[in-house]
Amino acid sequence: MLRRSTFAPSRLSLLIRGLLSIAFVVSGHAFAREYSFSSSSLEGNELSQQDIDLSLFSRENAQLPGTWPSRLQLNKTLLGEEPVTYTSATDGTLQAQFTPEMLRHWGVKIENYPALADAPANVPLPHPLGYYIPQASSSLDFSTMTLNISMPQAAIANPARDGIDPSLWDDGVPVLFTDYSYSGSQTRDGNHNTSDSQYLNLRSGLNLGGWRVRNYSTWSKSESINAWNAINTYLQHDIDVLRSQFTAGENSTRGDVFDSIQYTGVNLASDDEMLPFSQRGYAPVIRGIASSNAEVSIRQNGYLIYQQNVAPGAFEISDLYSTTNSGDLDITVKEADGTEHHFTQPYSSTAVMLRPGRIKYEVTAARYRAASGSDEKEPEFAQASFIYGLNNAATLFGGVTSSGDYQAANAGIGIALGELGALSADVTAARATLDNDQTSSGQSYRLLYSGKIERTATNFTLASYRYSTQGYYSFSDANKKYSGNEDDLMFSYNKRNRIQASISQTLLGSSIYLNGYQQDYWGTSETERSLSAGVNTTINGISYHLTYTYSKTSDRQDDQMIAFGLSVPLSRWLPNAWSTYNVSSSKHGYTRHNIGLNGTLLDDQRLSYSLQQSHSNHDGEDTSSLYSSYRSQYASMNAGYYTSSDRSQQLNLGASGAIVAHPHGITFSQPLGDQFAIVSAQGAKGIRFQNQRGVRTDWQGNAVIPSLTPYQKNSIRIDTTSLPDDVDTDATATTVIPSRSAAVAANFVAHIGYRALLHLTNAKGQVIPFGAMVSVDNASILGIVDDTGTVYLAGVPATFPITIQWGKAREQQCHASVVLPEPEHAANLAGILSTQAICKQE
Repeated sequence: MLRRSTFAPSRLSLLIRGLLSIAFVVSGHAFAREYSFSSSSLEGNELSQQDIDLSLFSRENAQLPGTWPSRLQLNKTLLGEEPVTYTSATDGTLQAQFTPEMLRHWGVKIENYPALADAPANVPLPHPLGYYIPQASSSLDFSTMTLNISMPQAAIANPARDGIDPSLWDDGVPVLFTDYSYSGSQTRDGNHNTSDSQYLNLRSGLNLGGWRVRNYSTWSKSESINAWNAINTYLQHDIDVLRSQFTAGENSTRGDVFDSIQYTGVNLASDDEMLPFSQRGYAPVIRGIASSNAEVSIRQNGYLIYQQNVAPGAFEISDLYSTTNSGDLDITVKEADGTEHHFTQPYSSTAVMLRPGRIKYEVTAARYRAASGSDEKEPEFAQASFIYGLNNAATLFGGVTSSGDYQAANAGIGIALGELGALSADVTAARATLDNDQTSSGQSYRLLYSGKIERTATNFTLASYRYSTQGYYSFSDANKKYSGNEDDLMFSYNKRNRIQASISQTLLGSSIYLNGYQQDYWGTSETERSLSAGVNTTINGISYHLTYTYSKTSDRQDDQMIAFGLSVPLSRWLPNAWSTYNVSSSKHGYTRHNIGLNGTLLDDQRLSYSLQQSHSNHDGEDTSSLYSSYRSQYASMNAGYYTSSDRSQQLNLGASGAIVAHPHGITFSQPLGDQFAIVSAQGAKGIRFQNQRGVRTDWQGNAVIPSLTPYQKNSIRIDTTSLPDDVDTDATATTVIPSRSAAVAANFVAHIGYRALLHLTNAKGQVIPFGAMVSVDNASILGIVDDTGTVYLAGVPATFPITIQWGKAREQQCHASVVLPEPEHAANLAGILSTQAICKQE
């Protein structure tokens, strides 16, 4: 589709000399009074007697009508940029065309104004704004293409800061997708024995209207395992009026009051992200150290939820997507030589606090779902919990859980500590009939603290302590089956004390962190412990880190490691590159030294690489490794190779991305996240987007922008430097507001064709007069001739007919056929083709 392209001011002011004259004329607003001029002074000598009406341009902000990309300001607040259609007012100035839907989208309460409420939502209003809303008005500053809208404050919805009118939440377009993550390795030892390992993580979904269907499945294959696991499948829908989510299927409770429970059933729970200033969900950052090309596996509730290959050195996993809100994370680091290191990351909810008057709730009716590989009872149960913000200082909460063999009640209070954060305390009383038919009753007492001490810059993401009496069992523990093994800590010895903390500290420009927990049990001296600690700092551009990990569980030996490393930037000699050195030592006295070269390549740094050489005092082993990752518009891929002096080798491969079927076709993309946008640029390929590494439109003009924020404004902006020479867009940015798990449309009107400067003459060789209008036949493209007989047009084909008109009489118009030169042979300024055309009268 072609467009009316003449008056894109930023382009014309640079390219068309005739507009310099217009700019001079219309700059009268800088003076105390309006000036006029004689149009005859601008006419060509041969055509000077012909009537050309140029008086339009002698008035401030007077221009020809059309659809132009505009910056929108409502009461001096910037709303964004989008195309707006303008018509000519009686004084020649441009008057914006509004629809009721546009006004509603900008927060205007159209329901309070009958003439607006009764008007068709997407039909332009025939009268100025003031006709519908008293004291409302709009004006266009053509020099900056800023549309200023003035509106009485009473006419505008007034949500809390950062609040979005729920009517603007976008449920998106119908999509069917699979989001995948694959990792695989092949290892060959010194005796040429080969072993393979593969892991595939699939998050598939269907969006239809406001309904979301989700399935999370994994596949693992090794020498001893070849198994599919369907972790959960559920159906979900927003309940806007309740600011809640309805879920049916396999999922887990949030764990705000009781411990999180996996279930199969129905759940209704409030959704904080629908509210302004919501507390975002907590997910831990996993930090550790790898001595070689290693495989990091993370399990929660017995499920393998994350697996990724990492390069030697310190690693950090911050994109963890957990299936529940509770359940400690078991991390395994498997080195290239087969050795494993284990540690546990505690994972639980933070201190319970709400704003005054707010209510947060959750109701579940379901069947308990056993952990993967376990032999647990799966009884039906009902659970309800609530949290109520009593005032600025206190929050009340509680709940009940009921099943055939288990009953529990909870009550607690959260206290605001001002600058120190928040502290909550609660007690749960429970009565359980266990698998061995014994009845047990007890209580569990819990303290939770979260906050930041500003004076010391100490941040407590979570610090908690729980004490349980000897007869207390949580619902999950009560459903475990008795094995008869007296050493079974998870049944024979119920939990007594548990303390955990996640603390970070800034000190003298350094960052220090500590994560740990300890659990002990009634009836035994056995304990479980996990600790990870580290310090990171930068001195004179060189980064240093020191890391320590320790883990002790009932079924494994103690495991601990200490590591030191540094990173030196090499930007003076090699752009976007740095060298690294790491040394690590394990409990068994094995020490490994590693030196490496790392960096990124390509214009948007979407290709990364790592070259590593290491030496170990264990059998004097030397190893070499290569690791690289590439982020394309279709997927993110990585590969690594490892070889050792004992002739062992390992090859690692990985890929993550998504396949999305949507109304405009099928698009391959990077991993999606929960919410994402489907971009359509009407067949314009190769367009990049700001702050989206590797994302660009495909051959169909489609792209996927991943990881949007739900219920908030997300701006999607075209990287204009990536626009091909034959592509123009009406706007370079758009704003979307997705609901939970939505796939929203982000459409850009793109016009594919050449940009051309035409020098126009009549059959006698006389230039066409200044101000003449040029239109491309059968297309919505207009241009205006400058004082040298030149016109600029965009979005035109290689050959096209034009009509030129400079008056109403028949002799004041003519026609021409334009043939553009081949781009590679033309004088090309910023992709603009220049040619001549002779206009003939019929």
